[in-house]
Amino acid sequence: MTTLGERMSALLCRRLALLIAGLAGLGAVVVPPAAAVGVTCTVTADMVSAANYWVANGTDLDSNDWQNATFHVGNLDLVRTTGVSNHRTLPWAQANNYQLQSEPNGPFFADYLAAGEAYLALQFFHPDRTTLAALDDRVNAEVASVQSGHTSYWNTVDALNMAMPSFTQMAVLDNNQADLDAMHTLFEFTKTGVAGRGLYNPFIGLWHSDASTIGTNTFWSRGNGWALAAMAKVLTDLPTTDPHRAEYLQVYQRMALTLLFLQRPDGFWNVDLTNPFDHPGPETTGTALLTYGLAWGVNNGVLPAWLYTPVVQRAWHGMTTKALQPSGLLGFVQGDATGPADAQPVTATDTAAYGVGAFLLAGQQVAALTPGC
Repeated sequence: MTTLGERMSALLCRRLALLIAGLAGLGAVVVPPAAAVGVTCTVTADMVSAANYWVANGTDLDSNDWQNATFHVGNLDLVRTTGVSNHRTLPWAQANNYQLQSEPNGPFFADYLAAGEAYLALQFFHPDRTTLAALDDRVNAEVASVQSGHTSYWNTVDALNMAMPSFTQMAVLDNNQADLDAMHTLFEFTKTGVAGRGLYNPFIGLWHSDASTIGTNTFWSRGNGWALAAMAKVLTDLPTTDPHRAEYLQVYQRMALTLLFLQRPDGFWNVDLTNPFDHPGPETTGTALLTYGLAWGVNNGVLPAWLYTPVVQRAWHGMTTKALQPSGLLGFVQGDATGPADAQPVTATDTAAYGVGAFLLAGQQVAALTPGC
């Protein structure tokens, strides 16, 4: 027997599919712009507050895992935005000797590439190609494995954000189309091949988190945040001549259209995007990643500013007034999870490295939209 929430979610998904199909046929979206939310350059002050709290009070700061990697990618965006460093990322990378995590039975587990994105971001400030040796070896080995027919490594949606930015940037550094072709092969498996159907639902414009949710109406906000962020990061660096660029952009824009209709009045997105009855409280990581992705689209001219700027502003306002505490603690961060129901309930004091990192990523893009920042 289905619950009321599940029936409502199914109905919403059907209506979304019909609505988006109709809008696509019209070629334009007519939605009254929301009332503007005042955003001043408290944006950077909020970013600094969150970062400072985490580096002073966070836990397990030394590991080169995906959690810390996400924080450090955001932390370097904070440096780019403010011009001031807290001097944490370079020592972290050096202490880890610029290495990646690994295990004998799964060397190409996507999470292990996340640290590579942080090492690449450091090149902007401390260019030294020798520090990318471990990342170079890992990407080359995975490309060779894909070319020999092993294409199913990325079987969860978060793999897109963990691995695609490193693949793209290494390919650009080396002018190596083979890396981009292998990346697309792996992406296509995630999109259309997992469990014979793929994780992407093109009718709704959202991603399932893994094979267990295919065929359901469960669309995890953080999982879709990872996917939208991955598309934004790839499109930032991908050559305009790449034959698959249009596909990544189409996925990105389709997701953005759906997300436009799913934002809550308080600026957050539900942890289960289409089911407001499933753990209905605020959740920061999904909202932060989606805010980053949508703000990136406005800043780069691939989303209409008049339509999406109010969405971004609402989201930032929601996070900074509800999730960010005066101490700098960024709360309502869902713990390590694979879907909406994990690590629940999420509370005002729940925080994590990846939540702060996602918030900093979003802040950098919001600051770029904010006059005076």
